[in-house]
Amino acid sequence: MLDLNNHPVLLVMAIGVIAPLLVEIPIGFRLPTVVLEMVVGIVVGPHVLGFVRAEGLLEWLGGSLGLAALFFMAGMELDLERVRGRPLSLAAGGWLLSLALGLAAAGLLYVLGFVQYPMILAVTLTTTAVGTLLPILRDGRELETEFGRLVLAAGAVGEFGPIVMVSLLFTRKYGAWLQVGFMLALIAITVLAAFAALRVRSPRIVELLTRTMHSSTQLPVRVSVLFVAFLFVLSETLGLDAVLGAFAAGMVVGLATRGEDGKTMRQKIDAVFFGFQVPFFFVLSGINFDLGGLLQSARTMLLIPVFLTLFLVVRGAPVLLYRNDLAKGERLSFALYVSTALPMVVAITHIGVQTGRMQSDIAGALVGAAILSVLLFPAIGAALRSKSVSLAPSANTGQRG
Repeated sequence: MLDLNNHPVLLVMAIGVIAPLLVEIPIGFRLPTVVLEMVVGIVVGPHVLGFVRAEGLLEWLGGSLGLAALFFMAGMELDLERVRGRPLSLAAGGWLLSLALGLAAAGLLYVLGFVQYPMILAVTLTTTAVGTLLPILRDGRELETEFGRLVLAAGAVGEFGPIVMVSLLFTRKYGAWLQVGFMLALIAITVLAAFAALRVRSPRIVELLTRTMHSSTQLPVRVSVLFVAFLFVLSETLGLDAVLGAFAAGMVVGLATRGEDGKTMRQKIDAVFFGFQVPFFFVLSGINFDLGGLLQSARTMLLIPVFLTLFLVVRGAPVLLYRNDLAKGERLSFALYVSTALPMVVAITHIGVQTGRMQSDIAGALVGAAILSVLLFPAIGAALRSKSVSLAPSANTGQRG
């Protein structure tokens, strides 16, 4: 008889297949696949059925490798060309306001004795799950509307801002000024790589990459994987958080593959990272999730609705900056969309626990609240958005309220 305890990687790969199949079950609404991956991971993990533990090869695949893959794909999704101008400036201002609100909320919880390191909690509260929102906006044909551009811009900054903050504040290896210098060096390397990818296109290199795209060598994909590994290791060497390098690599590859010519390349990269590496991260996060400890602690259970409310307040309040850009009926939908958080919350709490800057029970409560945000906020936001559009079919998205 097959002993699942001796084959943890096989079990996680099976979950990676089962979760998308469960999503297709018609239950009236569609659950995000990452939620199911985490839920099934919780069930098979040591705190429920005990089929698998996070150790050895599985820990590496779902830890460092999975985290790098997640942030690489986040960088790939960051399309500044689509949201530049007013959407991006509003998003930046809104995120700074979210950071101020997050600091105030985290400071209050620190004074009350609920948390020990308020800064990392504040940064966690400012995240947005843009990867979760993209399919919703695409299915609702919102990507080309002004409303969709505003949501995408806010979501992009809600990923980029927290990544930079985590890298600068929580993984410091050298002095502050030297750390800033290394950050600027990484930015310079990223900019040069992006320039080379966009401008330096030798016909011979282009022909080589095109020819090997459909061969067994898959050279363009291998180059992309090598590039993310290089920046991941370089960031770690410079004393920055390694995920910043993965995110930067994703931005460069995303720029290089924009447009119809890069469509095939992006599909292949999606297959490698979303098809194999990213699921390991979310399933392993579920395996590590201490459900029993969460349910046994009254304080932690109380913090789940508190954090869910704070996600909405911290990320939703900046909608006040959009009063001249969104109609009244659109503002609550916008606030709910940008308050949706999960992948970045899982990643940042993972880093927080690893570095000793976040207690495991606080991390569990944050992840629990983030899961609820994914289940509730987009569905409610989409329903309200649909209602506002049906009530004002001739109104422009930029109509003033």
